Amino acid sequence: MLKLFIMDVDGVLTDAGMYYSQNGDELKKFSTYDGKAMEFLREKGSKTAIITAENSKIVENRAKKMKIDFLFQGVKDKLTVAKELCIKENVHLESEVSYIGDDLNDIELLNYVKYKGCPANAVAKVKQIDGIELMHNEGGNGAVREFVESLIEKAYSDD
Repeated sequence: MLKLFIMDVDGVLTDAGMYYSQNGDELKKFSTYDGKAMEFLREKGSKTAIITAENSKIVENRAKKMKIDFLFQGVKDKLTVAKELCIKENVHLESEVSYIGDDLNDIELLNYVKYKGCPANAVAKVKQIDGIELMHNEGGNGAVREFVESLIEKAYSDD
C-alpha cells in the first residue's frame, strides 16, 4: 500500500521554466490538475511531500495551497531526507513510497522507491531507470496527476 507520495518541483510540478517579470519577480507555472491529485491521495490516506533543491516562497505557497504534509526545500541529498521522513512516519521507503522526479539529482531516490515515475520531459538518464513509469504529460502539465491516477489503480491493491 502507498503511504507516502513524494515529488520534486522544477520539471515535475512545473514546466522547468524560469520566468521573470520586468521587475525581477520570479514566476513558476503549476497545473491545477496536479493539485487535485493531492486530494485523491488524501482520500486514500496517503501523506504527501515535496523534496526539492529549490528554495523559494513560490514553492512554499504552492505546497500550502496543495495541502502538502511535508515540505523540504534547499535539499542536496534527497534520499537522506526521504529516509529520515520515513523513519519519522514509520513508513518503509522501499515498499510504501512513491516518487516522481525528472533530473539527475532525483535518480538516487527513484532507485529506492517501489513506485517511481517521471514526466515526459525528464532527462534521458531518468527515463532509463529500471521500472520507472514514463508519463505522457510533461511537468507542469498534469504529469503528477497522471502518475497519481496510475498509482491509485495499482498501489492500493498491492496489499
